[in-house]
Amino acid sequence: MAVNRPILGFSLRTRPSNRVQSHKRLSSSSTSTPPRPSIAPKPNIDIKHIRQNPELHAQNCLDRNYGAQASNPLKIIALFDEWKALQQHGRSLREKNNYLRTKLSHSKTFSGRDVGDQSAPDEDKATILEEARVLKQQIGEIEVQEDTLTTTIEDLALELPNLTSAETPIGDTPRLIEYINKHPDPPPTSDSSAFSSPSPPSSPLFRSHVHIASALDLIDFSAAALTSGWGFYYLKNGAALLEQALVSYALGIAMAHGFNPVTPPSLTYSHISSACGFRPRDAGGEQQVYSIAQSAADTRKGKPELGLAGTAEIPFAGMHANTELAEADLPLRIVGASRCYRAEAGGRGVDTKGLYRVHEFTKVEMFAWTRPADAEALFAALLAVQTHILRELGLHCRVLEQPSADLGASAVRKRDIEAFFPGRRDRDGGWGEVTSASICTDYQTRRLATRMRGPDGRLAWPYTVNGTAVAVPRVLAALLENGWDEERQCVRVPECLWPWMHGVREIGKKRV
Repeated sequence: MAVNRPILGFSLRTRPSNRVQSHKRLSSSSTSTPPRPSIAPKPNIDIKHIRQNPELHAQNCLDRNYGAQASNPLKIIALFDEWKALQQHGRSLREKNNYLRTKLSHSKTFSGRDVGDQSAPDEDKATILEEARVLKQQIGEIEVQEDTLTTTIEDLALELPNLTSAETPIGDTPRLIEYINKHPDPPPTSDSSAFSSPSPPSSPLFRSHVHIASALDLIDFSAAALTSGWGFYYLKNGAALLEQALVSYALGIAMAHGFNPVTPPSLTYSHISSACGFRPRDAGGEQQVYSIAQSAADTRKGKPELGLAGTAEIPFAGMHANTELAEADLPLRIVGASRCYRAEAGGRGVDTKGLYRVHEFTKVEMFAWTRPADAEALFAALLAVQTHILRELGLHCRVLEQPSADLGASAVRKRDIEAFFPGRRDRDGGWGEVTSASICTDYQTRRLATRMRGPDGRLAWPYTVNGTAVAVPRVLAALLENGWDEERQCVRVPECLWPWMHGVREIGKKRV
């Protein structure tokens, strides 16, 4: 994998500190998070590399829409120069303090005068002790300033996104890699544009999944709005069966590719989410994470804040926080189904109806820790699982190498697979994301203190790779729209899901 350079570990600290550090986390805009508690893994960032390559890191911020952080590298350099000056000044004061201590220790009497020496009055000792006291106070003040500078430098470094793979297109336009399955509604011309799919006048009649679900009594949005609010839903009848079938099918395919099943928790500490590159608010400052309200007693005790995980990637990554892995055991591959929660404030836009963008959903996620040299191969393995699932489901899809402007904080590269939604032909040509896969290099492991020990006993940082096996609502919506039979008023169920559909091969109207 051609990557500019992963972020490696480096520390400014030259002496221990019992101070509890408070880290401000930012996305592409300045948004704060709660202080990092003492139980949180201690991050390790390569500040030296940032200082030596400020232009690289600044440009990387601009390429990835982290403009607010583009000035951080130069700030780090300026603060580091201040830190070095304090180090030199402190060293000079300590040398002088050591000289005074030596001078006192060489005295032959408690008064500080050599025996028989009448030229060194008792006042000399008092003068030396007072000078030593002042030096000690100055040294203490310098140490406080050093700690403050170190913390500020670390905070600025933590705000920077991972560097970007040479495979990633710079800008905001993705690169088309390939298609999966045939288009159900091909354009009438030879226009080969990868980012538009106009429908010919003779196209068969397509319905949105909202219309189909209403006709077949599969989803109840109104009841969910009364129960939980806008953006929630009840899956009913055949749709409920489809959800369970999709989860079971995706788990089986991933396990056949060497992934071990794990059921993760839905609640995670905010500092774990931040270490994974997820922020509580988006670039516009809008809430993205559902946080759990703390009692006044827990707040006073300084207990870490909890939030509902937006993806199983977060609890999966935290599974080996503060852990040492054996390199011989890598890659460690896990897969699991979980409920995911996303506030999605300000992000819905025109996607206000249906399953395309919701607050709560089921997703099967793949995650792995690997040796750096094996990351590309494992990334390809995740994409193979995704392609296998979508091909067998019969969905027409396109695979895109996502551009730098679309990358989150942790990913060095990302590929999305978009399915064709006939009901969305008036938006993005009908295309909509259904899976993604990312290589995060050591961004997450360095922030979660996950190390690997090689056969020679040396410690290093493993890489993490993650990818969606199936995000149920969007895939379910695509299946309803692409499997709809207008004449028979039913939805065909893909054959690969039949083993989990309890004899249902097509979904027709049924009320409960």
